[in-house]
Amino acid sequence: MQAAVLPAPTAHSEALFARARAVTPGGVNSPVRAFRSVGGTPRFIARADGAYLTDADGTRLLDYIGSWGPMILGHNHPAVRGAIADALQYGTSFGAPGEREVLLAELVTRLTGVDRVRFVSSGTEATMSALRLARGVTGRKFIVKFRGNYHGHADGLLVEAGSGLLTNADGALGAAAPSSAGVPEEYAGLTLVSEYNDPAALDALMTARGSEVAAVIFEPVVGNAGVLIPTPEFLAALHRVKTHGALLIADEVMTGFRLSLGGATGLLGLRPDLICWGKIIGGGLPVGAYGGRAEVMDFVSPQGPVYQAGTLSGNPLAMAAGLATLSALEADPDLYARLGAYTTALAAGLRDAAAAAGVPISINHIGSMLTAFHLDAPDGSVRTYTDAAASDTKAFARWFQGMLGRGVYWAPSQFESIFVSGVHGDAELNATLDAARAAYQDLGA
Repeated sequence: MQAAVLPAPTAHSEALFARARAVTPGGVNSPVRAFRSVGGTPRFIARADGAYLTDADGTRLLDYIGSWGPMILGHNHPAVRGAIADALQYGTSFGAPGEREVLLAELVTRLTGVDRVRFVSSGTEATMSALRLARGVTGRKFIVKFRGNYHGHADGLLVEAGSGLLTNADGALGAAAPSSAGVPEEYAGLTLVSEYNDPAALDALMTARGSEVAAVIFEPVVGNAGVLIPTPEFLAALHRVKTHGALLIADEVMTGFRLSLGGATGLLGLRPDLICWGKIIGGGLPVGAYGGRAEVMDFVSPQGPVYQAGTLSGNPLAMAAGLATLSALEADPDLYARLGAYTTALAAGLRDAAAAAGVPISINHIGSMLTAFHLDAPDGSVRTYTDAAASDTKAFARWFQGMLGRGVYWAPSQFESIFVSGVHGDAELNATLDAARAAYQDLGA
């Protein structure tokens, strides 16, 4: 039986969106929230519990965004909420060191194997700080990133980022152009670009320019071009950049503590010099971090000459949320297996539902991350941003609206991962697949 399309009142969300557009660019504080690529009115959320959101109009939505990844335990988790409430009674910010930041640093270093960690307030802050550190350590100025890898909105990283257009006008190896207005070409000129999952291209770039490269930064598993999973050959090429004296920086803002307690780095056997974290490390509050070997991290001020600071770094509420989240993950050794089993079952159900409706899709999934690309290709064959960019975004937008109308809140972009949490169970899986079957049938009609 097909899931019925639910009446979806949006009057309150529409009113809030209109008010927001008068005082906020585009009516949102992060672009993808505006629903520009899928159409319709973005839902303004009033509350979140477990696997569900409730919007301003009172509609309950089964959530697969999880605040774009942090809510691996589910929304409003009692242990996290309790830890924040406990910390709150002692103050909201000190501007001085506190015990919780020591405890969280000890936990992060133990779980990930890094020697030192520095807390910041966002993933963007973590990646830009790690790159400054790499430049300070090596004395070099160029960095290498990969097409479709998103590392935050710092100027030097908004090059071929996410859905940024391919631009290589002068034909120079590694050349690229900014993905955003306001990024000077001089900044973009310090960022060399290669294709993710193309080991030959990376080897060629490093052979030609490796002596100038301070660092190669990459997402171990890409999330902002849709889920892209690295090949063993590409992982080997990443490690070869070290032979050129460049540092290897793993951006685990999305994958850190999501794919395993050791992140994608631990799951895939990576050996980066620096790792950046965000999202889960703060348990839903604004936290980022970067860390690595002692001899590298000791270049950071006040120990060393590379300056980085932040008024709210190590905020006691954020540290409390991060401690509670990582402690809960460590206390549940079967969680990652359950997340993986759910995501695998979700992928199989989506595949069958689309096939029955005659709708071509290609699914990539790993752990609790999944993207269903609307294109005609075998599962697992979407490996690069170029592959992903061939997706039918109009078909995805129609399918997204079909899911939303049936009470399932999917990521509002073809080029994003969805995230499964520990509170998604059989009831949520069945409801999702019921909605997907009907949405695919609508699309295939």
